[in-house]
Amino acid sequence: MAEPTNTPMPTAPPTPRSGSPVPALPTTTIATTSGQQSLTSSPTTTRRPQWPNPHSQAHSRATSLTVPVHGPKPVVLHIGDPVKYNPETYAEFSALFDVVRPSAEERARPAFMAALREKRWGEFAAIFRPFWGTGGEMGHWDAELIALLPESVRVFASAGAGFDWADVKLLGEKGILYCNSGLAAGEAVADFAVALIISTFRALPYCITSASTQPTFQAAHAQATALSHNLRGHVLGLVGFGNIGQQIARRCGAGFGMEIAYYDVERKAAGVETALHARYCPSLEALVRGADCVVLCAPSGAGRVVNADSLRWFKPGARLVNVARGALVDEDALADALEQDRLSGVALDVHADEPAVSERLLKFADSKALLTCHNAGGTVETHVGFEELCMRNIMAVLGGREAISPVNLQWLK
Repeated sequence: MAEPTNTPMPTAPPTPRSGSPVPALPTTTIATTSGQQSLTSSPTTTRRPQWPNPHSQAHSRATSLTVPVHGPKPVVLHIGDPVKYNPETYAEFSALFDVVRPSAEERARPAFMAALREKRWGEFAAIFRPFWGTGGEMGHWDAELIALLPESVRVFASAGAGFDWADVKLLGEKGILYCNSGLAAGEAVADFAVALIISTFRALPYCITSASTQPTFQAAHAQATALSHNLRGHVLGLVGFGNIGQQIARRCGAGFGMEIAYYDVERKAAGVETALHARYCPSLEALVRGADCVVLCAPSGAGRVVNADSLRWFKPGARLVNVARGALVDEDALADALEQDRLSGVALDVHADEPAVSERLLKFADSKALLTCHNAGGTVETHVGFEELCMRNIMAVLGGREAISPVNLQWLK
């Protein structure tokens, strides 16, 4: 799919801690040709999203914009639908910046590229995409598109957790900080992941679909017990232990008495492991061999984590949950494992070729597979957070301070 989606993707190291305190909203000062303007964000009318503290890592390129082209204020290119949930913050945002929003027609790739070539929107300083459902009409942000951006661009802040639709390395090399909104989706995704985990232990696909007729109802009532298990005491293996992984661990450990194990390219601090009673596994194989349920919450860049080889590491009757990216799973190999009864259940919110779902996996939708439609992060509260976090990232970067949720600091020039 062309659009970024609401799945959990740990940001670039250091990974945000899910239990970090909520910082006070900062005052932002923007230098303009007419002087300086100050801004302190105010609460929205809905429950305020909670973010970890900004990363302590500083980026090398100066981000204070002092010579805006369009009048006295820096220009922000707003791609996608208008802000819907945070009118007070947007009023302050638009008072600081000259916000230009191209039409849907102008956002189609040929028209968008032509507009960039002719500098229709001037030397804008930031790109603002507050929704993941719109603003992606120009397609993949690849070398062809990024090369057309003016040198004035300092930050690209987008809704959504995933960023496999944009070359964030190339953006960084061009001096553009890319900020995702995975922090805003964390709570929703973790809640949804718990539901999927439960489904694999309680044979929910079978129980739900069997309610359609009296005979199948009676059969499921009699037979589902032998397929069902409590979560307590079982080992939950988390592949990726960033913000999302830690929130899942907290829910399943404290709430359901599961034993928590994790694998990550970066071992987390001892304090994090102790607080979550989480055990670190030095390899993916070590994690999978000991887990009763494996949950994927790692970036798509991790490659095919679940494939024919790694599926051989799963315990007989183990379970798989994916709330990350469909690209992490070899779906044919997974279907083979289900057909051979090597796994007792799977729950997949993401798929390799969305919106298409594997025909082979669909055959198990009434028995072993709960298949959903990339819904994990899709709540009203998440979208409130997407808007707010995007605006706060831009205000921070153009104010000369650190971004809240950068993902490409390591490539920034």
